Amino acid sequence: MITLSNAVDAIKTKRDIERMKKALHGRDRLLFVIGVSFGLRISDLLTLKIGDLRNKTHLTVVEKKTTGTRKQRKPRRIKLSQTVVAEVKALGGHNDDYLFQSRKGVNQPISRVQAYRILNDAAERAGIDVNIGTHSLRKAFGWQLYNKGIDVTRIMEIFGHSTPAMTLKYIGITSQEIDDAYEAIEV
Repeated sequence: MITLSNAVDAIKTKRDIERMKKALHGRDRLLFVIGVSFGLRISDLLTLKIGDLRNKTHLTVVEKKTTGTRKQRKPRRIKLSQTVVAEVKALGGHNDDYLFQSRKGVNQPISRVQAYRILNDAAERAGIDVNIGTHSLRKAFGWQLYNKGIDVTRIMEIFGHSTPAMTLKYIGITSQEIDDAYEAIEV
């Protein structure tokens, strides 16, 4: 389903994440895996180079789109999962090559539009019926954290949001899910 990036949903189930991974291969699978593992915006993902991740345990990135001036932005340190380390290790290429190379031009990253197409095509092949866009990866990251019991204020800090309510809305916590939480503790 084609939607604008601000109207997309998180991929909320482990099953759907696995279905997306199976629908993707190579560079495109890596884009998805890193997207749901790091929670970065697509503009920051597409500028990553192989050397940013190869033989490393952490990625340090200064996100482009954050509140404040560049001097006020704090570097974000991201621990690399074993899955990401293994996927990057399997890559060929040089450290200065873009991680998500376009097939057009020499050492150019894919465009945001191409990333969108990749994700939408995979969702369709996988039979996933949610509004998918490039921002779905970031939202899926936040949803996974929340679902594993990570405090919403930590997620808020990672995303650079100003309130927990903004973060909950962003990752797609619905009224029904809030009601379900209350019912789960009924005494």
